[in-house]
Amino acid sequence: MTINPSIPSTLFASVSDVSAFSSEQEILFSMHAVFRICGIDQIEDRLWHIELTLTSDNDQELKLLTKHIEQEIQASTGYHRLGELLLRMGNFEDAEETFEKLLEESSNDDVESLANIYSQLGRIKNIKGQYQLALEFYTKQFEIQQNSLLPNHPSFTATYNDIGDVYANMGEYSKALEFYQKSLETAQKYLSSDHPAIAATYDNIGEVYEDMGDYSHAFEFHVKSLEIQQKALPPNHPTLGATYNNIGEVYANMGQYSRALECYKISEKIQQKSLPSYHPELATTYHNIAEVYDNMGEYSKALEFYQKSLEIRQKALPSNHPELASTYDNIGKVYENIGDNSKALEFHKKSLGIQQNSLPPNHSDFGATYNNIGEVYANMGQYSKALGYYQKSQAIQQTSLPPNHPDLATTYHNIAEVHDNMGKYSKALEFYQKSLKIRQKTLPFNHPELGATFNHI
Repeated sequence: MTINPSIPSTLFASVSDVSAFSSEQEILFSMHAVFRICGIDQIEDRLWHIELTLTSDNDQELKLLTKHIEQEIQASTGYHRLGELLLRMGNFEDAEETFEKLLEESSNDDVESLANIYSQLGRIKNIKGQYQLALEFYTKQFEIQQNSLLPNHPSFTATYNDIGDVYANMGEYSKALEFYQKSLETAQKYLSSDHPAIAATYDNIGEVYEDMGDYSHAFEFHVKSLEIQQKALPPNHPTLGATYNNIGEVYANMGQYSRALECYKISEKIQQKSLPSYHPELATTYHNIAEVYDNMGEYSKALEFYQKSLEIRQKALPSNHPELASTYDNIGKVYENIGDNSKALEFHKKSLGIQQNSLPPNHSDFGATYNNIGEVYANMGQYSKALGYYQKSQAIQQTSLPPNHPDLATTYHNIAEVHDNMGKYSKALEFYQKSLKIRQKTLPFNHPELGATFNHI
């Protein structure tokens, strides 16, 4: 611990003389003391060495962020503010407990407070992957707002956005876009063009376009969002970290891995300054960095970052959360790439088990996992099994994704590869052509996946 005694705003004193354990040399700090975490090293399994530096009121970066977050959290009571702060810190169980207690004690007459509680519980359920429950809470909030506010009140902006988030997580992309569009139209009537709420909606629209495989539109909306956020938010605000992550994902999907990694590193730097070390958003960044390393063939680095992501997600999220499934699935991909098919299959099936308990049956994530399982069976020479999984993937993707989505191109490519290995060359060419047609429309001309398709043909 590094302490500058000349900092006048933070009082501290040695309490060794009055402590029951004087050998511990305890120091007591005033309640408002804030420390910056400079380093964390694991000494043993459950023992860590943490380097802390006492900050002052003159820490302008921290001061600016703190002031901005205080302005963002404008809840009516101390408990409301505590609940929202816990939620932002990633302490979802404590936040949920706080808002459930507030709900028990709330009056039906205080409609504004009740709407806020429903909103926060909806956010928590959405984060925890409990999408139907999230929709139920958001619907209750929306009904209160419809009965108590004017039709185009600015408060509807956040509600439409939140409902859109749930539909996006459920893979219902057209519904998600519909609600994001409502949010944007409402915000543009009452808010300035550089308001953070408009930036949030642009970012969400970008994420849906990305999920739909429309990377040029996704990039356009994420950049719009970033431009507003750079003007309206402190430079170390967590929302900026999320947007850099989203831009990185688009670059990664387009095969521009060095640019993707650059964005992810900016995101990581912001999040390490502004979020607790166990926050799920940091897990997302580690996950994304790992995915890039996997695509670049740096498998040991990929496993290292997936492990970091997994450790946070296992602590912060329910055991059946879709994001845990995503991490297991991607770890399986790394093992597949290094030729460890049994481990790959183990992780892909872990992922599938979670998805079957947490997602709608036609969610596009199933398509990706079935594809990955198929790839392992193909690597093991079990072509009929591989084909069965690829066809399951194809059936889901044809109902849940646009017809020119790159994921569907991957499935066609994999089906073609199996037919090729089975000596069915006309069938193989038919599916390679299907894959090529999509990839030529949706990917940059120098994308590695286009090269792979040409090579196989």
